[in-house]
Amino acid sequence: MGVSVAGARALTRRYLRRFGGKATWGADARAGLVLGIESVPDGLAAGLLAGVNPLHGLYAYLMGTLGGALATGSLFMTVQSTGAMAVIISDVPQTQSGSQAASALATLAVLAGIIMLALGLARLGSLVRFIPTAVLVGFINAVAVSIVLGQLDDFTGYESQGSNRVLRAVDTVLHVFRFHWGAVLVGACAIALILLLERTPLGALAMVVAVVAASALAALLSALLPGSAIALVADVATVPNALPGLHPPSLGMVWELLVPALSIALVGLVQGAAISGSIPNPDGAYPDASADFRGQGVANLVAGVFQGMPVGGSMSATALVRAAGAKSAAANLIAAVVMAVTIVLLGPAIGFVAMPALAGLLILVGIRTLKIHDILLVLRTGPIQMTVIAVTFVLTLLIPLQYAVLAGVGLAVVLHIARQANRVNVRRWVFSADSALPTEVDPPKHLSAREVVVLVPYGSLFFAAAPLVEAQLPRIPERCERAVVILRLRGKDELGSTFIRALSHYSTALSAAGGRLMLVGVGPKVHDQLVTTAAMDLLGAENVYPATARVGDALARALNTAGTWVAEDRDPETRRPPQEEPGS
Repeated sequence: MGVSVAGARALTRRYLRRFGGKATWGADARAGLVLGIESVPDGLAAGLLAGVNPLHGLYAYLMGTLGGALATGSLFMTVQSTGAMAVIISDVPQTQSGSQAASALATLAVLAGIIMLALGLARLGSLVRFIPTAVLVGFINAVAVSIVLGQLDDFTGYESQGSNRVLRAVDTVLHVFRFHWGAVLVGACAIALILLLERTPLGALAMVVAVVAASALAALLSALLPGSAIALVADVATVPNALPGLHPPSLGMVWELLVPALSIALVGLVQGAAISGSIPNPDGAYPDASADFRGQGVANLVAGVFQGMPVGGSMSATALVRAAGAKSAAANLIAAVVMAVTIVLLGPAIGFVAMPALAGLLILVGIRTLKIHDILLVLRTGPIQMTVIAVTFVLTLLIPLQYAVLAGVGLAVVLHIARQANRVNVRRWVFSADSALPTEVDPPKHLSAREVVVLVPYGSLFFAAAPLVEAQLPRIPERCERAVVILRLRGKDELGSTFIRALSHYSTALSAAGGRLMLVGVGPKVHDQLVTTAAMDLLGAENVYPATARVGDALARALNTAGTWVAEDRDPETRRPPQEEPGS
């Protein structure tokens, strides 16, 4: 019992070290104050971007930041609702209107949290490396465009019509004379003030000051111009001076929200993994991506049951808290406290924030999210990457984002399989008496009698590659007595069933023509596959040479056997050594 108590105390001390100590509390308090104040308008803007009650965005920032501070492996990661996640939410119809919208949002966040948490517990943090860069670049840049296009209604005061953001943006441009120019002025003022004030000592707080100043301008214009009031947060949401209460998810909406939840989890984890791989902890070590998966999952569960949107690792917020001087996870914890105090003390005042001011803020965020350099880099890498980024970009703009993400990943997987299959190449090794090293040449088109051919396949021997490998093997004539094909498989950890079947067919045809197929450098797993598929019985165990620690040993033994077999029925006077001698 004493050991378990001591162990619990040690774990507790280790956990508490994530919040630093007296030496870091001052710096963490300053960083937390900056992030907490800045997150209030940013959270409202996230809710606006998602097309839901802006309070859900604010509550997501509050609970996500709190959950992330307590649970992520990265001590600096700030977990909030990102622009990409918000745009996905805006394409989920169940969250946009109706009496079940709040329940749908809670269900979406909890489902995303469960997916993230499950992946983290399964230690699958490395999964994100399978998502191609072209998909991410196409998606993120399309999201940036979507953020800008999605704010045009609030920025201009014109309610556009159309089935998607692009068509609604075109409709807005065609009705420029119906703009609310007071709203345009307020939005432009917010953008200009942010650009101006962020160059001053205000730094990150410039966003807060700009939104407040632009909202004051909106109040002034509404007072001077009766009948042309500018939309405020209070027009779309009642902001209480109280913290969010519990709102459980709806079990009945699980299946219909599973696909968008999976897309949100995917995007959130990828963005979080970028933080895990680029920002080390205070001890200099990079955090475990799986631990960050778990932390983001916990943050989503907390945000979901407390009326928040889905959340994920936010690169911009993490960069902000680091730039503000954060030394430990206490900075994010303090930021959450600052947000909570602001909501309790200034809740009703938040309702006076002008919607065009938030729209201007988001338009600036969208423009800054564009990564033109990354687009050009991907476009220069080849036609397959160009196709992936173009399709992902277009789909993201035209169809709901939860499907665009999955479609982009699916397309990339298909194209990757095609590319890997096309990269399979079979070469012949020719040995000579004056060199221990083989010379690589093209395989012969046809086999000849008493010919020994050593073939080495390069590339992945999975199912799609099997036909390409077969096409590169020497053709087997009706008779090729004592011809031997030696296939070197060293380094091939696994063979697909399609490839094993192709080997079996080739061995059968070669044997019928009087020849023999040998496999050398066979690893333990491939050997087991040959046995379990009964291919070993067809090939013959004597024709399968396991790999050894000494490179070239299996090939040397196979060549020796082949030379003896080829010469067996020759007349002693005409018997010659085999054509090829092994190297090392």
